[in-house]
Amino acid sequence: MVRNRADLRIALFPGQGSLKPGMGLNWADHPSAELFDQIANVADVDVRFLVEQAPLETLVRTDNAQLATFALSAVVAHAAQLDDVDLAIGHSLGEYSALYFAGILGLADATKLVRARGQAMAQASLDHPGGLVAVLGADSDQLAAVIQQFPTLMIANQNAPGQTVLAGSSHDLEALRATSKELGLKRVVPLDVGGAFHSPLMASAHDSLDLALADTTFEEGRMPVIANVDAQRHEGGNQWRTLLLRQLTSTVRFQDSVAQLQGSSNTFIELGPGGVLTGLVKRIDAEATLISLATPDDVDLYRKERS
Repeated sequence: MVRNRADLRIALFPGQGSLKPGMGLNWADHPSAELFDQIANVADVDVRFLVEQAPLETLVRTDNAQLATFALSAVVAHAAQLDDVDLAIGHSLGEYSALYFAGILGLADATKLVRARGQAMAQASLDHPGGLVAVLGADSDQLAAVIQQFPTLMIANQNAPGQTVLAGSSHDLEALRATSKELGLKRVVPLDVGGAFHSPLMASAHDSLDLALADTTFEEGRMPVIANVDAQRHEGGNQWRTLLLRQLTSTVRFQDSVAQLQGSSNTFIELGPGGVLTGLVKRIDAEATLISLATPDDVDLYRKERS
């Protein structure tokens, strides 16, 4: 059950942008690393290679990055053994990790969906080339005016105050970067991803993901997950088929998801590679307690402090 609004413990699960080569090496001999092998058996992919040895050019491929990120978050969560969390929030691909953590998806179903999603999005990126850029320091009104000048641009990730990610065609993103100073944008940073995620350029991935979702069992789960598309709490059940389909081409409303939970005693615990999401939360809710668990040492220290 959810406790007092001002005393929430929220699990956070990052998206593929948090991934770097070799992030699984610290987990190689850990007992929880058995999940790498379980995920590999379902996906028919050498997950240990991806998280331990794959070079950057292999790892950033959309289908590989999504599977590797999911696997790392699953292993960290398994090791942390959190049993006092009220809610979960995942960022983009991290929503699938959150659903697994919340008991709404089993490990096999979550793995199959992540694999299907990654493959479908990789193909959509080939069919409709595009990308993402992070725009730093701009307000929402300024971005709204900018987007109107480029036909394919839209907000892909509403991350935090002063940090927004735009998606669009390669042509429009290049034009945006070329004219950013004239448009009054302080910093426009290209992101090393494979496509224009969370935009209409991903629409061709819809049918493949829908087929995978139709073959998925969504359980009631043990806690709500806040959905990317509407920043609202959702229990388990088949509603997630629609929510996950919408997520393909809709804005990830991470800032709204966190802001509507603001309370003086909230604790956000990030599980998986990076620590990116706790950094975003700090910009949204300055009073929150932030914990980032990415390595066995992080987990050991956290469990020692909690014991």
